[in-house]
Amino acid sequence: MFQQFYFWRGGKWQKLWNKKWLRLTAYTFGVLILFGVLLNIIFPLSINIPYSQVVTASDGSVLHAFLSSDQKWRLKTELHEITPTLKKAIINKEDKYFYYHPGVNPVSIVRAVVNNLLSVRKASGASTITMQVARLIAPKERTYLNKLTEVFRAFQLEWYYSKDEVLQLYLNLVPYGSNIEGVKSAALIYFQEPPGYLSLAQTVTLTIIPNRPSSLIIGKNNVLITEERNKWLRRFASQNLFAQQDIDDALLEPMTGSRHNVPRLAPHLSLRLMKSHRGEPVIQSNINKAMQEKAENIAYNYIRRIHFTGITNCAVLVINNRSNTVETYVGSADFYNASDFGQVDGVQAIRSPGSALKPFVYAIGFDKGLIAPKTIVTDVPVNYSGYMPENYDKKFHGSIPVQTALSQSLNVPAVKLLNQLGIPTFVSQLKRAGFSQVAADENKLGLSVVLGGCGVKLEELTNLYACFANEGNYRKLQWTKKDTAASSFSLLSAAAVFMTTEILTQHLRPDLPNNYESSMHLPKVAWKTGTSYGRRDAWSIGYNKDYTIGVWVGNFSGNGVPELTGADIATPLLFDLFNTIAYNSSNEWFQQPAGLDFRYVCSVSGMIPNEFCTDQVIDYFIPGISAAQVCHHLKEVFVAADESSAYCRNCLPEQGYRKKWYPDLAGEMVSYYEFQQIPYQKVPPHNPLCSRIYVENAPAITAPVDGMEYLLEKDEGQQLMLSCNVDNEVKTVYWYINNRFLKKAGVHEKIFFTPEAGAIKISCSDDKGRNHDIKIEVSYLE
Repeated sequence: MFQQFYFWRGGKWQKLWNKKWLRLTAYTFGVLILFGVLLNIIFPLSINIPYSQVVTASDGSVLHAFLSSDQKWRLKTELHEITPTLKKAIINKEDKYFYYHPGVNPVSIVRAVVNNLLSVRKASGASTITMQVARLIAPKERTYLNKLTEVFRAFQLEWYYSKDEVLQLYLNLVPYGSNIEGVKSAALIYFQEPPGYLSLAQTVTLTIIPNRPSSLIIGKNNVLITEERNKWLRRFASQNLFAQQDIDDALLEPMTGSRHNVPRLAPHLSLRLMKSHRGEPVIQSNINKAMQEKAENIAYNYIRRIHFTGITNCAVLVINNRSNTVETYVGSADFYNASDFGQVDGVQAIRSPGSALKPFVYAIGFDKGLIAPKTIVTDVPVNYSGYMPENYDKKFHGSIPVQTALSQSLNVPAVKLLNQLGIPTFVSQLKRAGFSQVAADENKLGLSVVLGGCGVKLEELTNLYACFANEGNYRKLQWTKKDTAASSFSLLSAAAVFMTTEILTQHLRPDLPNNYESSMHLPKVAWKTGTSYGRRDAWSIGYNKDYTIGVWVGNFSGNGVPELTGADIATPLLFDLFNTIAYNSSNEWFQQPAGLDFRYVCSVSGMIPNEFCTDQVIDYFIPGISAAQVCHHLKEVFVAADESSAYCRNCLPEQGYRKKWYPDLAGEMVSYYEFQQIPYQKVPPHNPLCSRIYVENAPAITAPVDGMEYLLEKDEGQQLMLSCNVDNEVKTVYWYINNRFLKKAGVHEKIFFTPEAGAIKISCSDDKGRNHDIKIEVSYLE
């Protein structure tokens, strides 16, 4: 029921409302509502603001910004960036009743109509903040028809958006002169601060510019802007809008704003994220802004210092090991240096890793039980179907422990270990670790893959080392705040990576930079270097408990430089980065995992000691995994009293002999000692009267290579060399070509012969009757 109201008229009380007026009013409102609904259907509200894409750091500060599609600096102001000070200033200046009207202020409209009727020109406007948003979304000529359109759009905005969201739209669209729109854009460009860090004076300055963006240009009209700013500050003081002390301070604050460039940190990462997050106005990265600035400066200055050598670029990636987030990303030394191809992203570039993958193959070897840190391996010449790896220093080192082979970055032991593991096993693990180019070239890779014969990215290699820092657990890199923490999986055991880390922490190694041996600035890190063939790429990747840092140095042109090595060029930069951006890292270091234990091993072989092993050392091992083979570095031989000959049990005389221990050398070690003229203890020749036929330890032909095809120049008199590895007791070998006797020779004598065209069978027999055959193909070029 409607409450009845009466008024005095004609000498009696009459009803203010009657049923007719009530019905008419209801119908009118109904028609208006229906008309509004129909208009809303016919002319739906569509807001498509092309914002400038912004990449922010982990703390929300702006790292990099890009022009919008319409070439404006229009950075999106988030709701949480609208401070109470900004909100109060803008509302009190533009629309005091913003939170009380439905998008249109009737009182302001009536006042504007009256003022404009009484004036020759338009003297007063009635636009609310909501109406201004409607006009900024779809700018049109100022006519009465367009004003009605703004009113309709204002109602729509109020229907679909909250008051704070409407205010946010306004603050994102207000003009600040030239191609600058929005409070956040103006704050960053003119004051180099986000809106939340502005002073009261700066905030009020940004509230007055939008009304006169062409005449109040910060940096050009600062005196006029200061006068206008102070006028509004005094008005706010009269309204008690802000504390008087804050007003007084703001009045005294000099106006020093001017136009600056937008932030341009992490340009390569920003471009990468912009392309992968199209349409997102704000991309929240995990970059640590302070670390990023330091790393960019260090990289830039470092390349400047060595530029005269012909080395022009570098790339750096820093991973937080605890969260696996990328906290620093430097794609090149100088993004804006076109002559040195600075816009190439070295973090994503596919390059040869040199020796940087060696720790991975050794860690897999630990996990497979093939080796332990003090297992003795051989660094001697080998031939794998024509592939004959050699060390960086062109030398061989004989028998050495695994830990020395890795710390000295020797090539031959790494290739031999990979041959034991099998290329598919190694490549499969690299694929699991996200090496994309390795996966693409899977069927093309050979034993050289462990020496750099493959393509990798800095981000892949650095994340692999971050896996070492996380007890062998692999996780995908976290680039942005939206990246969900990917579940990790065990790529390597904690025991294997701990043993590898212990080796990579050693300082007595060739890849320690010059003058760092006694340096107080040597960071506590595990690291490994790499230098690609032709000295085109220098790598150094290091890690501690907190961070993994990957460094690449070289030329994007692919040009090699004689001075370019991982030890002398990349590692100093790595150490500078650790000492600068990770200087305050905790002193916590990696602890021995539960699945790793100690045992005594023979120092000569690295195996479980035998009764004759007098020199024993302590070594790590993985129970149930590591090999449990007993040492056999010595063998017992029956020799004549004068040691002129040796006997087997088949020809052992009744008397006149004794037992003696001799080194049980592999054929490749015997060949190495002979070739290097290194003295070693030889077993006496076997009893020539013995009739025993030997089977085991047959000769191994090392040249030519079994199954290979050889192309020779006709009429050039070219020959092929014959060589083999034999047992320690062998003194003479016999060579046969196609079952025809060629020559008797000493075991390490090089034999040459002129082959015929076609298939050739080559045989080698030793003085104990053991034999080895190979087949080759020979063709002559006309």
